[in-house]
Amino acid sequence: MGMRRVLAGLIGPASLPGVALGLLFFAASLTPSLIPRGPEVQGVLGGVVMALGYLGWQVVALIWRAADMPCLRGRAAAVVSGVAVVASGGLFLWVLGASLGWQNALRAKMGMAPEEALGLATILGLAAGVFALFFLMGRAVAGMFRVIRGRLYRVMPPRRANLFGVIAVVVILFVVTRDGIVDRVVLALDESYEAAQALFDRAPPPPAEARKTGSAASLVDWAAMGAPGRDYVTGGPDAAAIAAFTGRPALEPIRVYVGRANAETPRARAELALAELQRQGAFARQVLIVASPTGTGWMDPGAMDPVEYMHGGDIATVTVQYSYLQSPLALILETDAGLAQATALQEVVHGYWKTLPPEARPRLYVHGLSLGAWSSMYATNLFRLLDDPIHGAFWAGPPFPSAFWNYVQNQRNPGSPWVLPVIGDGSLVRYASATADGSGAGGAGAGGSWGRMRIMFLQYSSDPVVFYDPASLWRAPPWMREAPAADMSDHFTFMPVVTQFQLALDMTLSFGAPPGHGHAYFARDYIGPWVQVTDPEGWTAADTARLIARCGKAMGEGCQGVAE
Repeated sequence: MGMRRVLAGLIGPASLPGVALGLLFFAASLTPSLIPRGPEVQGVLGGVVMALGYLGWQVVALIWRAADMPCLRGRAAAVVSGVAVVASGGLFLWVLGASLGWQNALRAKMGMAPEEALGLATILGLAAGVFALFFLMGRAVAGMFRVIRGRLYRVMPPRRANLFGVIAVVVILFVVTRDGIVDRVVLALDESYEAAQALFDRAPPPPAEARKTGSAASLVDWAAMGAPGRDYVTGGPDAAAIAAFTGRPALEPIRVYVGRANAETPRARAELALAELQRQGAFARQVLIVASPTGTGWMDPGAMDPVEYMHGGDIATVTVQYSYLQSPLALILETDAGLAQATALQEVVHGYWKTLPPEARPRLYVHGLSLGAWSSMYATNLFRLLDDPIHGAFWAGPPFPSAFWNYVQNQRNPGSPWVLPVIGDGSLVRYASATADGSGAGGAGAGGSWGRMRIMFLQYSSDPVVFYDPASLWRAPPWMREAPAADMSDHFTFMPVVTQFQLALDMTLSFGAPPGHGHAYFARDYIGPWVQVTDPEGWTAADTARLIARCGKAMGEGCQGVAE
């Protein structure tokens, strides 16, 4: 009996209107979003949003009672609550039955095999478990408030005790989660990803070729470069592979990479990169690309291999690492590190480049994928470039917080879609996707001539890293108010709060989407945009077709070892 009383005091009576609203949230979460969801993911999402719906009702009810508003009581309250639960439960069951068809329709658009069964037990079981966990956590917080308030009642009036009780609970939760949980999790993640870089004593032997970054002749220490940098500078096509493809003599592409551990500050790392560029003769090449990597320092071979083929190896690329964390974590926890590093690198390289005679220096471009696109955009200061502008920029998968991307998106021509807008006459900015190569056809531009500077965005219409909208907490994103793109569901349903959590979950799933969808960018879709931005000499449509046939079809695959 004593244990039953303790559990009853901990759990307390459930609010039927809260359950009804939670079921409505759960039903809304079953509608499709940008990325297909399996039963396990759907169960967790359903439990989270049901808990949010329940909490939302509790907050509204608390405010209502605090305002001394009239409330239904007794039998009338029970009848209304019961009807609400039955109605929301019926809607939930109907949506649950339809959800498999919706998910399979979206999977078909992405070339994925259909799910055979709904996974009803998995969805309901996980949702119930997650909801129960959050419910108990909520009751524990409420119990902590009652204890603190009871102590304060002894020394101050009730109204003041209530206020200070709430403040005390908020402060305790903030300190515990920030200092006790978040900081330790971040530290552990940072240490684990740093270990994955295989720094120093676990580094493999350095390259024997003196021309390579990290060699005995290099200014960049091989052991401190990290695994992503070592993979990058030793990968990619060599002169022989490029010559075999083009049928003409080729040069060895120059790849300069500076790891986070190679110098203490962003500026020092940038200056080291410049010195290594000079050592390797990069400024005598036809093309120079200043690239920003993803969070871990990874450079996508699918982005870099094709452009080296296009220019016969007469090209140099430089990049500097700024984090060890995966891009989503670096986006949240180390935003300033990426922005500072990209800015320092562009300032140092552009500052030296513009001192060279225009006729004797390479064409200069900037590039980035995902978080690298954001940092590269931030660093591309148009005021700094006014006197001597770069030749162009190519940014793939630009994350939604990017200020420059948001500005450009909002300049779209009336009637052009949010996911593939047209900007002016297409002479400065164009967009590419899985269905448009940035040439101006297919709605990605106005089809006119390029101006002096060429800016290109590559973004997939189903990429939540690009199209997540924080305002979806209360209103539908712009793309949701338009006709769905080819790989979007025809059954989008906006619901405040729920849509926000759907899109947030989509971001975590987007890296595992099929190539050409979500955040899985791959070599074939980089080729057309690179042709448009860098305008390779003597390059033809037939060359583009041959290179597309040569390059890999999955994210992270370059153009090496793939049969033509």
